[in-house]
Amino acid sequence: MTLAALVNVLTVAGLVAVMLSMGLKVRFGEVVAAVRKPRLMVLGVVANFGLVPLATIGLLHLFNANPMVSVGFLILAVCPGAPVGPPFAAIARGDVPSAIGQMVVLAGLSALLSPALLGLLLARLLPAGELQIDYLAIVRTLLMAQILPLAVGLAIHHRAPKLAERVVRPISLMANLLLVIVVVMLLVREYETLALIRLRGWFGMLVLLATSLGIGWLCGGPGRLTRKTLAVTTAAHNAAVALVIVSKNFADTPAVTAVIAYALVSILGTLGCAFLLATFPAPAAET
Repeated sequence: MTLAALVNVLTVAGLVAVMLSMGLKVRFGEVVAAVRKPRLMVLGVVANFGLVPLATIGLLHLFNANPMVSVGFLILAVCPGAPVGPPFAAIARGDVPSAIGQMVVLAGLSALLSPALLGLLLARLLPAGELQIDYLAIVRTLLMAQILPLAVGLAIHHRAPKLAERVVRPISLMANLLLVIVVVMLLVREYETLALIRLRGWFGMLVLLATSLGIGWLCGGPGRLTRKTLAVTTAAHNAAVALVIVSKNFADTPAVTAVIAYALVSILGTLGCAFLLATFPAPAAET
């Protein structure tokens, strides 16, 4: 088995484990409670699947990025619903139940919306001859590796909560281990390319991170709790889903490097901002 094939297998396995552990941790009531806030849910969907990808396209044009680098950023931009969203919301002293509901809904929708958005937006970055992506294969992969394990986890948590409590920790550890192995393998393989990223490139990633945070904050409505929640859940992208897409369709290209680099920036940057947001407590009326 080649290194690229091994990375693909481990990435899909890691995504399955992440989504299964996500479902095992979440109660149906938390998802239902989030859905019962339609305004916040709709704004979250618009922010993550509409405004952030559009802002990404605009910044990529502004910075005149390499087309394949742009592909990597755009893939990550259309993959919301990161598992780190709820813990980051907790650090920021936001609305954790809403963050959990947002995570599940966004992750579920991304199995269908992410490939559809890529089909629409990548055509604006690459000539038609360079677009060799099987979007139906991406949908099938994400349905099997994302929706199915998420549904299984939710069902186990609902029907057998004691079993879910026993198995969620080892499955979460396995998921984290698999993704760390994948990231390390990719970092080793892409080290020389990552080292060539100029200061301008890192600055552009920080601008995109700040833009994503701002979009989430503005879409969070008047309440500071929901502003914090939507800010961190919008800024943190689902690296596991993005790695599945990029490793299967753009292996050994700068798109892989872009996904790795911005995934690190978005996760670490959002974590830092979560600590900063925690210093701005919500009014007593919201808590």
